[in-house]
Amino acid sequence: MAGADHVRDSRPAGALARFLGRAWLRAFGWRVEGHLPMAPKVVVIAAPHTSNWDLPFMLATAVVLGVRPSWLGKRELFRTPFGRLMCWLGGVPVDRSRRANLVEQVVARFAEAERLFLVIPPSGTRRRAPHWKSGFYHVARGAGVPIVCSFLDYGRRVAGIGPTVVATGDVGKDMDVVRAFYAPIEGRYPENTTPIRLPEEDAPAAARA
Repeated sequence: MAGADHVRDSRPAGALARFLGRAWLRAFGWRVEGHLPMAPKVVVIAAPHTSNWDLPFMLATAVVLGVRPSWLGKRELFRTPFGRLMCWLGGVPVDRSRRANLVEQVVARFAEAERLFLVIPPSGTRRRAPHWKSGFYHVARGAGVPIVCSFLDYGRRVAGIGPTVVATGDVGKDMDVVRAFYAPIEGRYPENTTPIRLPEEDAPAAARA
């Protein structure tokens, strides 16, 4: 399957990539805070996501921290002639037509991989939405991997890694930790920030059981 070689190992960023990442961030007056967790496989929240500028800052931060992030892409992107390039760029192919089974597909990818640093922007859009999408939470719980809070704080011009959260199944309690961390962090366009709340938190108690 396309991408199978990639998901065995999230390769560390090289010295040149780290140099370029530091140079990019310094040029814009940014700095990096935090350290990667020791866990070899993690789901990484990329938040807040309000601008196209988030992607280059996120990539620069990742290489400075010494990792090449992976991301989900529809499997059509991984066909010849671009499949190898997409994998090299960190893509992990999934069948988005099987929407109801997407979490299971990603959990299976984690089972195949020796190392996987999978970045997911839970807002799913640069514009304000009613909720974060909850796929990241269910993937982390199903795969038995921690959730890492990464951030871009445009107010302080600081990017980096925050706390690690274990998805216990108590969605409200787990998300309270996430909300507390992100509360003071400012996106490029704060008015576009999606509230940090999963749809399951607003579901009737019977539906959550």
